[in-house]
Amino acid sequence: MGPVADPAAADDLGQPRETPLFPRLAIVGLGLIGSSVARAARRLNLAGEIVAIDANDDVRRRCAELGIADRVAADAASGVEGADLIVLCVPVGACGAVAQAMAPGLKAGATVSDVGSVKGAVVRDVGPHLPEGVHFVPAHPVAGTENSGPEAGFASLFLGRWCILTPPEGADRNAVARVQEFWEGMGSIVEIMTPQHHDIVLAITSHVPHLIAYNIVGTASDLEAVTQSEVIKFSAGGFRDFTRIAASDPTMWRDVFLNNREAVLEVLGRFNEDLAALARAIRWGDGTMLHEFFARSRSIRRGIVQIGQSVPYADPPGPKEP
Repeated sequence: MGPVADPAAADDLGQPRETPLFPRLAIVGLGLIGSSVARAARRLNLAGEIVAIDANDDVRRRCAELGIADRVAADAASGVEGADLIVLCVPVGACGAVAQAMAPGLKAGATVSDVGSVKGAVVRDVGPHLPEGVHFVPAHPVAGTENSGPEAGFASLFLGRWCILTPPEGADRNAVARVQEFWEGMGSIVEIMTPQHHDIVLAITSHVPHLIAYNIVGTASDLEAVTQSEVIKFSAGGFRDFTRIAASDPTMWRDVFLNNREAVLEVLGRFNEDLAALARAIRWGDGTMLHEFFARSRSIRRGIVQIGQSVPYADPPGPKEP
């Protein structure tokens, strides 16, 4: 099957490889991330053959229509047969069951990875199901949009975004290097850390901010003094950004919080302490404390902009909001 036309496959993605990095790539779960991996791997010749595996009939039909894979399969075990790299793109809570289901089809020397935003639970749930001789290199591409489904993906989703690898102790170095090369081939900036360190870092940079967004949108809708139409009508930039974050896949985020509960609760405790301090400053008119706090926060924001990570989620191709 020839390359799929992709409006996001801009020249800055780079030139395709002369030879594929992996002869066969199997992707389990073809939502936003999985379909973007398929598009980028096809566009950049990172895989000689791409197999899309999904239990949902509609998703498989849509993948076939979009032509983002060479083959579409429903059964995980048969779908991963002969695959050199298998990427799990399912909710974190489903990774263990999927690993167990596909284990009989994995060949010796294959590498299994994933894209989940919680790593300790994935290492715990996936590793025990993998046969001897199969390598395991968990990964987390820190990229996405609030959209979901195979039609939401685009090849440049990972361009200029971090991808964190969290290989468990004793992981094969060559397998880790090849997974790193795979993500770098799609334009990601790769960092390697332990699963435990990843989970606390992501709790503060991603998980708790999402929880706050879901909560504040829910609070606004529950306020009896503000009608729903007024919330929508008078949404300024800040609230609009919150609603965008809160539009993310609820199944994915349910699994994130259930599987990273310790780190999230630790960060929430610190957040609640800081929020209480801000409330006291407002109550007692402590303008100095508020100004210093806001100035420090602004300097952090400037640092984020300077390293090129000012947009936490990549925007899909097409017209942007004014």
